[in-house]
Amino acid sequence: MEFALSINYNERDLIRACVRKERWAQQVLYEEFYSPLMAICLRYTQYEDEAMDLLHESFIKIFRSIHKYKPGTSLGAWMRRITVNTAIDYYRRKVRRRTENIDLAYDLSSQDADAISQCSEQEILAAIQKLTPAYRTVFNLYVIEGFSHKEIAEQLDITESTSRSNLVKARAKLQDLLKGQHGRAKRR
Repeated sequence: MEFALSINYNERDLIRACVRKERWAQQVLYEEFYSPLMAICLRYTQYEDEAMDLLHESFIKIFRSIHKYKPGTSLGAWMRRITVNTAIDYYRRKVRRRTENIDLAYDLSSQDADAISQCSEQEILAAIQKLTPAYRTVFNLYVIEGFSHKEIAEQLDITESTSRSNLVKARAKLQDLLKGQHGRAKRR
């Protein structure tokens, strides 16, 4: 998912104005990237107000380090990385929990993946938000952001097997949640 400035703004001029802490430029950057960055924050939190806090914390970090942005690279990708790292920091502050035995995770399975394919994006996001912080964070980092289990383990200070276990459990829980939602919708 790549996102960029609308064609109405010259990126170089906007970045320079942000470096000078000009409010109009910060507002433009905020408005241009609010939606895609908020979508990232919603995936890492359980509630919308937590996501908003995470988004604002991300923008504070973005504005404080905007002078480090390298012109010619993707501004959206740079801002996305800061937002994901802020979400990881959020996880570290909130959760220091180890999961149960990985053997339990390998026993989890589901044959009904079809229910998931029939769910809307909003239903899937709502289900992700119901996951525990540990499962939600690993799921997002692995499935959405494309990190390896080794990278996740290093960033979250957990073992690779814990990362794998959390991912398997997160997927199983998501399938259960989405099958439940889909089943209720069919009965109506």
